[in-house]
Amino acid sequence: MLILLIISSLPVNGQEIILFAEIGSFQSAISVSINQAGFIFVSDAGSNEIVKMDTLGNVLRTIGGYGWSASAFDYPVKLFANTLNVYVADRNNDRIQIFDKDLNYLSEISSRKFSNNKSVFRYPLSVSVNSQGDLYILDSDNTRILRFNFRGEYLNEIGGYESSSYVLRNPKCFTINSINQLNVIDGKNLIVFDQFGNLVNRLKLDEEYVNMNFSSNILLLIGDKKIDVLDWNSNPPKYSFSNFLDEKIKDAILFNKKLFVLTEKKLYVYQIHN
Repeated sequence: MLILLIISSLPVNGQEIILFAEIGSFQSAISVSINQAGFIFVSDAGSNEIVKMDTLGNVLRTIGGYGWSASAFDYPVKLFANTLNVYVADRNNDRIQIFDKDLNYLSEISSRKFSNNKSVFRYPLSVSVNSQGDLYILDSDNTRILRFNFRGEYLNEIGGYESSSYVLRNPKCFTINSINQLNVIDGKNLIVFDQFGNLVNRLKLDEEYVNMNFSSNILLLIGDKKIDVLDWNSNPPKYSFSNFLDEKIKDAILFNKKLFVLTEKKLYVYQIHN
């Protein structure tokens, strides 16, 4: 369902955001991703469902429900959608479920299927895929990121205790930029690795953020009540949006010059004006 609004907010830097739509109705949404075709995918940890919508808010398909079988979930957290597939971090089932763009089940990556202890992960918090098809999983139990190839074969760990580059201490989430670098929120640090796990940069942050997303050469750092907008290699932010919602922000993403902001119950769509 699409609800049109004409509410505006003027951040101190002069960037104006105009809220003109509310999309969806969720129990406890956590993550949003939009693929190149413009289809919207939301993970709802409250209902253990994944919802696919168009930009008008029409629900095209919903899958899930509590469980451990294929297409069921136990607390789905971060999801990532590209042209072909949708990847879901099914946290309490210790797996990544992979679906096609229409949410038909394809396969999963699960620790139960690996004999190599180095590839075992628990409570995955985040998942993403780079332009070469390598898949990355944030293993929260071991505070590291694992890298797999497009066949689901383990390649290496990033930021683990045995890492010679940088050891992650409190990773919350990560995203991949346009040149396949990993940007990781680690406490009050923004850590940048290359695609193989070598440290590229480390930036100090003023606060701890709850989420992040990369799109259109822009990095979004997401707090409960604010969104900082950066060039992916810059600090401080280009501009910020703060205190424009009464609800806590769970996730946000840029698409087609619009800012999509997810709360537990709704997805808000803003137009950004200079």
